[in-house]
Amino acid sequence: MFYKMSISKQLAKNLREIHFGGNWTASNLKEHLKDITWQQATSKVYDFNTIATLTFHSTYYIKGLINVLQRKPLDSKDEVSFITPPLYSNEDWEKLLNEVWINAEEAANLLEQLPDEMLLENFTDSKYGNYYRNIAGIIEHLHYHLGQIVLIKKILLLKKNA
Repeated sequence: MFYKMSISKQLAKNLREIHFGGNWTASNLKEHLKDITWQQATSKVYDFNTIATLTFHSTYYIKGLINVLQRKPLDSKDEVSFITPPLYSNEDWEKLLNEVWINAEEAANLLEQLPDEMLLENFTDSKYGNYYRNIAGIIEHLHYHLGQIVLIKKILLLKKNA
């Protein structure tokens, strides 16, 4: 029997999958970040952002989505989305990762409650487009940064083994 899933629930599923696994690309943040040390996470490779910065940046927009889904003001600002709190220990790195996983689950839970009709409404302001555009865009954005994280991780491992 075919199970019909609402679009909001499908978006929530996609958000969970990019974080925790099971998506079409067979790649997810939790898997790729699980064995990264805080030193690796904060290591600069060429002029790329660090893994820590990309991780922070990704969850920054999830927190903005959570606020909007909770009917709070959209207070995310692109110019501060890469300003990563300093990481001085594995505990700091684990704290950031735990925040990522908690935010992902909270956003997905809120998305599941979003009526599909609301997906076509303005996302706080017409200049941002509708809810669907923003939610799907955040998921696409996560895939983009996951690809960067994977490549940076590979470079760091190659340098370590050289």
